[in-house]
Amino acid sequence: MISVSERSGQAPAGEPAPLVSLRGIKKYFKITRGVLLQKHVGNVHAVDGVDLDVYPGETVGLVGETGCGKSTLARVVTRLLEPTEGQVIFEGRDITRLSRGQFREARRDIQMIFQDPFASLNPRMTVGNIIGEPFRLHGTVPKDRVKAEVQQLMEVVGLNPEHYNRYPHAFSGGQRQRIGVARAVALRPKLIVCDEPVSALDVSIQAQILNLLQDLQEEFRLTYLFIAHDLSVVKHISDRVAVMYLGKIVEIAPGETLYRDPKHPYTRALLSAVPIADPRLAAAKKRVILEGDVPSPIDPPSGCRFHPRCPNAQFPRCSEEEPMLRPHHTDQLAACHFPLEDGAILDTGAMK
Repeated sequence: MISVSERSGQAPAGEPAPLVSLRGIKKYFKITRGVLLQKHVGNVHAVDGVDLDVYPGETVGLVGETGCGKSTLARVVTRLLEPTEGQVIFEGRDITRLSRGQFREARRDIQMIFQDPFASLNPRMTVGNIIGEPFRLHGTVPKDRVKAEVQQLMEVVGLNPEHYNRYPHAFSGGQRQRIGVARAVALRPKLIVCDEPVSALDVSIQAQILNLLQDLQEEFRLTYLFIAHDLSVVKHISDRVAVMYLGKIVEIAPGETLYRDPKHPYTRALLSAVPIADPRLAAAKKRVILEGDVPSPIDPPSGCRFHPRCPNAQFPRCSEEEPMLRPHHTDQLAACHFPLEDGAILDTGAMK
């Protein structure tokens, strides 16, 4: 019997307690039919039973294909969406049970950086007002000190403090994301959920934003839940990586372990799709091609959700019995009945 702590990748005894723990998180979206009666005909299983621990000061990367539930999980953690089932335990307190007024205090410690730097900023507010809004809402800084604090934050994230009165349309995409980063760190939160914060940016700008996030993490002792679909980006910034497929986490491991020796066939397929610049290494690399399409989250497959596309599936076990996250190496968990053997991944040296 695997304990909840093992399923979520909990550190050994003696390690610090998790900053945030997800326990059995489910988020279903109702499907209705009809204009007036709105008959409930089904559910979209966006997130379907996730256990995960995030420890103070670490960065946990969350990866998977588009539509696997990453962004939905991010919004549940920050309570922008309410979970259908499960608990989000932050510093030992279940924040899913708090009223809006009670959660207001916890909100200071949980912030989010959004994917789209164009849509996440109010075009009618100046940059100074956008970054200073958290100070005004929570009353953490006297009114006569807000402008000075905002300008100092702008300088910290690489923006010109003299641009305090400019509007978002006057900035480039990378600069707008820096504004979003400044807004997220304004209250000195303990946890920042980064929902694909660099996917809409040019590659050269991506590196700058990633380096900025790492510098801020060191300076302000931040903890990140970093969501992305680019595995090379996740490897660069993450201490541990969790892989999601169709609403469930299928593997969790330290970054180096996961990239060197994945245990789940889906993880191997993701890694094999990462492009390599060196033609010699690219020619020697074996691409794992998955058959078929991602099943519908409205009616997910029975047993292992990956079995209709898995090259290693064995029937009837894989189609009938749902695999649990089980330990393989130190801090490595995989939900697979027939995990890959050691070294069952091609050379990814070009990604290091």
